[in-house]
Amino acid sequence: MSKTIQIGELAVEVVRKAIRTMRVTVYPPEGRVRVAVPLRLPEETLHQFVLSRQDWIKKHQARFAALPPPAALTYCTGETHFYQGRPYELRVHATTNRPRVVLTEEHLDLHVAESATDEERAAVLSAWYRARLKEQIPALLAHWEPLVGARAEAWGVKQMRTRWGTCNIGARRIWLSLELAKKPPGCLAYVVVHELVHLHERLHNARFWGLMDQFMPDWRQHKAALQANPTGQQPTGDDAD
Repeated sequence: MSKTIQIGELAVEVVRKAIRTMRVTVYPPEGRVRVAVPLRLPEETLHQFVLSRQDWIKKHQARFAALPPPAALTYCTGETHFYQGRPYELRVHATTNRPRVVLTEEHLDLHVAESATDEERAAVLSAWYRARLKEQIPALLAHWEPLVGARAEAWGVKQMRTRWGTCNIGARRIWLSLELAKKPPGCLAYVVVHELVHLHERLHNARFWGLMDQFMPDWRQHKAALQANPTGQQPTGDDAD
């Protein structure tokens, strides 16, 4: 259950959940602010937290406001779609065979029925992204788990609106955002390491970031690329990474 309250100059959507710490997220394109709050946290503490993050919130609201609105995708020939941080021109081909996607040096060739709708074309491309991402993750885990000293018992890929990855510490399961298939390879590696480090430290505190520095010294570069690479708009937040 959520409610919207005014805190200083900000309209803030407040959602109370069974969590231990507060999390703030800024959503594109209009810069909507949402704060997830522990169930019994006092209102005064919530207000203090939001006011302490006010400059950070406004910075990201301004960044979203400066971005051009994303073009609505129609999955037609000539559109630009990204894979591993690179732009590719989409070419749509009519086929009576099974739908498929073929990656070439400069193009993504989408083979679908002539009658395929936008939604059906999108589903074929999404399935291709998912398959490519699932091909890459096992090798990344095999490389990074010994370095981080933590092992994920299970992992998966799913569409996530507010995060690049999540970690269920009790089950030792990590989830990775399908959108990472569109990002440079270093971004995927960063999120994998980030979620593995959560198996050592639940919170985004000094110990957590110290472990990130130890295991992946260039993590800041990859985190910045998640926001800078022009593959779409993603929410920015304490846990949106």
